[in-house]
Amino acid sequence: MKTYFHVDMDAFFVSVEELFDPSLKGKPVVVGGRPNERGVVSAASYAARKFGVHSAMPLRTAYQRCPQAVFVDGHPERYREYSHKVYEVLCEFSPVVEMASIDEAYLDMTGTERLLGPPLRAAHRLHQRMKEQTGLNCSIGISASRMVAKIGSDQAKPNGVLWVIPGQEAAFLAPLDVRRVPGVGKVMEKNLHTLGIRKVGDLARLDEDLLSQRFGKWGLALAGKSHGLDAGGWFDSEIGTDVGPKSISHEHTFNEDTADVARLESTLSRLCEMVGRRLREHGLRARTIQLKLRYSDFSTITRAHSIPRGTGIDVELFEEIRDLFRRNWKPGAPVRLLGVHASSWAESAAQLDLTGEERREKWSRALEAADKLRDRFGDSVVSLAASLRGDFRERAHENPAGLPGKK
Repeated sequence: MKTYFHVDMDAFFVSVEELFDPSLKGKPVVVGGRPNERGVVSAASYAARKFGVHSAMPLRTAYQRCPQAVFVDGHPERYREYSHKVYEVLCEFSPVVEMASIDEAYLDMTGTERLLGPPLRAAHRLHQRMKEQTGLNCSIGISASRMVAKIGSDQAKPNGVLWVIPGQEAAFLAPLDVRRVPGVGKVMEKNLHTLGIRKVGDLARLDEDLLSQRFGKWGLALAGKSHGLDAGGWFDSEIGTDVGPKSISHEHTFNEDTADVARLESTLSRLCEMVGRRLREHGLRARTIQLKLRYSDFSTITRAHSIPRGTGIDVELFEEIRDLFRRNWKPGAPVRLLGVHASSWAESAAQLDLTGEERREKWSRALEAADKLRDRFGDSVVSLAASLRGDFRERAHENPAGLPGKK
């Protein structure tokens, strides 16, 4: 029988900010930007959540709901630093640790009882060690299923431990809203509601064939999840098996719409740097580069181009994306948002050719050195000249580069 922990850091971004500014403790705090900006909330303290503020909410809405809140831009480099500290603590408890994001991880605790004791004792020891080593609180879900462990850590918040005893997974899940199931978003929740499914127990009682007919392979995964099984998406692979991302993208929403072509192209260059860094972190080279462009009236276009040989070099990404931009932007039309998306990974040596390889090798060495500087001093310490006018804050909630256990 397997034993999994899901460890979720409590209000991680806010908690890290409190370590650097203790005066924030106990106050409603919103991380993500200023209240007059167009961005969204990256994290909110528990005091702010009482006013209905939550992550992904527009900053302006958060201000309307809680004008007394302290709004903080956020410090992604600090969050990366503390994510590494968290990872170091977790590795003391299990040899198999998978960081699912900057502030949550799965641990395979199978076979650790002789060293660490039964699951609850080990979890309480982990709680204590995390607080001692990082100054941060965490919540821990324990189960024979990773999915149930993840739901358990959410139910245990803040700063709690919840153990779902083997054999009780379905009973634990039954009274919970279907939205609690990982992978069930607003659209799927609405579709399930039309079938009369509101609780996980309702889902468990539904015929698997009906779910399969209605939702295909995802329907079968839902059926498995409703009974507490690891099924679908991330749960199809073992902890520690890095299947890598299917795509990598970054976007930027301007605080004020702009038709300044130099600023627009500089912003695209900056986005290409962010995408390129994450490509290199995963050892990937993209063959399909896509531009996302949203005008002030919210009309949005996407345009993609495939290249014969993949790349993870910032300047090459920018050359492709700039060409797409120049061919598709309506000159003079104000832009609200720009995005760069990379996908279709090239296979290793099979895609290489000799043309320009010396140039690419030089760029690869230079960017590797730049990435190391960014890891140490922050993302903005090194940039392409073309990116200078497009300098903007890395959003705290974005999937960052430099996560522990990924290199």
